[in-house]
Amino acid sequence: MRIASFLRPTGQPSYGVIAGETIVDVGSTWSARYPTMLDVIRAGQWPALLQTATGAHPSYALRDVQLQVPVEAPEKILCVGVNYAERNAEYKDSDPPPQYPSIFVRFPGSFVASGQAIIRPRESEQLDYEGEIVLVMGKRGRRIARAAAHDHIAALTLANEGSVRDWVRHGKFNVTPGKNFDESGSLGPWLVPSAEVDLTQPMRLTTRVNGETRQDDTTARMIFNFAMLIEYISSFTTLKPGDLILTGTPTGSGGRLSPPRWLVPGDVVEVESPQIGVLRNVVGE
Repeated sequence: MRIASFLRPTGQPSYGVIAGETIVDVGSTWSARYPTMLDVIRAGQWPALLQTATGAHPSYALRDVQLQVPVEAPEKILCVGVNYAERNAEYKDSDPPPQYPSIFVRFPGSFVASGQAIIRPRESEQLDYEGEIVLVMGKRGRRIARAAAHDHIAALTLANEGSVRDWVRHGKFNVTPGKNFDESGSLGPWLVPSAEVDLTQPMRLTTRVNGETRQDDTTARMIFNFAMLIEYISSFTTLKPGDLILTGTPTGSGGRLSPPRWLVPGDVVEVESPQIGVLRNVVGE
C-alpha cells in the first residue's frame, strides 16, 4: 500500500491511497477532520485511512496529480550521519567506529517532493546526493526501549539528503548550513506502512545519477539499526507522530569520489528501495 500527499489537477492539496496507476482521494472526505497527512498520522488513523480506500473508486490517474512531500511540516526532522561502517572508513581519519550516532537536524523547507527540482544554490557548486531510508514516527515516545522501537514506526519513505559540502565545513562542529539550503534535498515519493515491511530484514538502498549507480548497499551494514536509532534519539527528545528520522547514507557520495563528482543542473538523481519505490528528481538552479 502506498499513501501519498498530492495536488489535485485543480491545484488543491490532498492525500490518498495509490492503487496501481490511480489514486483514491481520501482527503476529499476527511479534510474537515484531518486537513493533512500529518494530522492523519497524529490522530492514529492509519487503519481507517486504508479501510476507507479499500474498494473505493479511483479519483484520478496518478499521472494527473503532483506528488508532494509525504509529511509536510513535521515537528522534527532528525538526520543520522556516517551510519554505514564502510562510510566511516571512507572519511580516512583512522577513527574507530562511533560509540553513538551522529545526529543533526534539517528544516522542512530544505526538501522538495519527488518529481520536483532540487536546487543547486548559487553560493556553491558542491551539491552532493545522499540516498537514505526515512522512518516516519507513528507513536509518541520518550526513552523508548529498543525492543519496542519498531512499534513506534508508522511508515517508511526515502530521502535524497542533499548536502552542500563546502558549507558543511564552514564551522568546526557545525553542519547545519550545508544541510539546510532551501530545496536542496527531497523526500518521497510516498509512504509505505511499516506493517507491510519486515523491519528485521535487510533493505537494499540504491542511488543513481543519470542512470549510473553511485550508492548500493543494504541496511544490514548500518552501524546503528532502526531500533537503536529510535532508542538513542528518544533518550534526549520526545519523538512524536509525524517526526522523521533519516537513517544515513551508504558509501559512494559524490564528494568522496576521486575526483569529486558534484551534481550539476540537468542531472537526474534516483533513490530506490524495492520495499518503498523510487524517489526521482532533476537538479535545477
